[in-house]
Amino acid sequence: MISALKGMKDIKDKDAFYYEKIVKICEEVAKNYGFSYINTPHLEFSKLFKRSVGESSDIVGKEMYEFIDKGQNEVSLRPEGTAGVVRAYIEAKFDKSSSLKRWFYHGSMFRYERPQKGRLREFHQFGVECFGEKSVYEDATLILMLVEIFNRLDINFNILLNSLGCVECLPQYRQKLIDFLDKDGFCDDCIRRKKLNPIRVLDCKNDNCQSLLVNMPIIRDNLCQNCKKEFELLQDILRQDNINFKLDDKLVRGLDYYSKSAFEFVSDEIGAKASIAGGGRYDRLIEYLGGKSGYGVGFAIGIERIIAILEQKEFEEKRNGIYLCALDEKYITKLLNIARILRKKHKVLLNYGPKKLAKHLANADNLNTEIFLCMGENEALQESLFYKNLNTKEEKMLKIYNLENSL
Repeated sequence: MISALKGMKDIKDKDAFYYEKIVKICEEVAKNYGFSYINTPHLEFSKLFKRSVGESSDIVGKEMYEFIDKGQNEVSLRPEGTAGVVRAYIEAKFDKSSSLKRWFYHGSMFRYERPQKGRLREFHQFGVECFGEKSVYEDATLILMLVEIFNRLDINFNILLNSLGCVECLPQYRQKLIDFLDKDGFCDDCIRRKKLNPIRVLDCKNDNCQSLLVNMPIIRDNLCQNCKKEFELLQDILRQDNINFKLDDKLVRGLDYYSKSAFEFVSDEIGAKASIAGGGRYDRLIEYLGGKSGYGVGFAIGIERIIAILEQKEFEEKRNGIYLCALDEKYITKLLNIARILRKKHKVLLNYGPKKLAKHLANADNLNTEIFLCMGENEALQESLFYKNLNTKEEKMLKIYNLENSL
């Protein structure tokens, strides 16, 4: 038997139900906020991610599925969604006209890391990206979108918030941080990060490294007047909407392209403070990737982690659809035509095998359908179908000519 690769998982049955539920709710919210769908390739040139995600990130340093294709191109499976969407924005020359674009996407991402619950080597994200809008109100809007999505999914969360500054104030803070980090005891990853992007040291999960960061310089204490004003406005907007949040001085996000606002949604429902979504502003990324300087802000949700939370809640899947069947094989052809008509408006499961009524009812129940329709000899003579609602247990005969109206 050939099994799936380690860290790769089929999405089926109950997982598939949750996946569809999550994506449906995310899409509804995104569309209501003015976002439209975009789909970018799973495979891109490796340099796209090296330029955008950053050499200091673990993604580029350790986790990318990178290889040489038959055309001798260095390509990678996408480890995250933002870089590809930015590439699409620039390639369509929207950056030249500073076009306002709001897009959402969902699909597979790939990172070669140790598989664990809620974290796979092929995983799925739902994300949104907005280009061409510099107002901090857009940052607040994305946070409000996430709040609405998780409220609809009945998921408990906490919001962490920070500001990473801009090209005016970040260099000064960066130098202060480098001076502070000039001590022994940091892990090899932090030593590498210190040389490439010292701010990433704050994100280290090593307990010893975290203990060395006591009394570190704080980013928010070094913001320029404009960044400070925008960050205070962001907090005011959230407070006015009764959104609770906590300022986190070590929240720098995992990718190098963030600037100004950074936010993360964490939940204790699948472990202590597990991240379920995150995002922020990345005004410099468009320019990094060869486009005209512009504005960008977005977020991504880890779908597997949300599935893990929903599975723990043991939601009961609502019955839906129609189970259509016959007691004799000679009626199947007629039922096939009825199914074709009903499928224009309804989900219909047509059973081709003749069985006893009790067996058909058991099948319909196992398939979690709501409406049971069956044809036997009496029904055929009366041009009718036996109807049973599996929720209410109501039973009656429905005339075929008026079936759609009756349903």
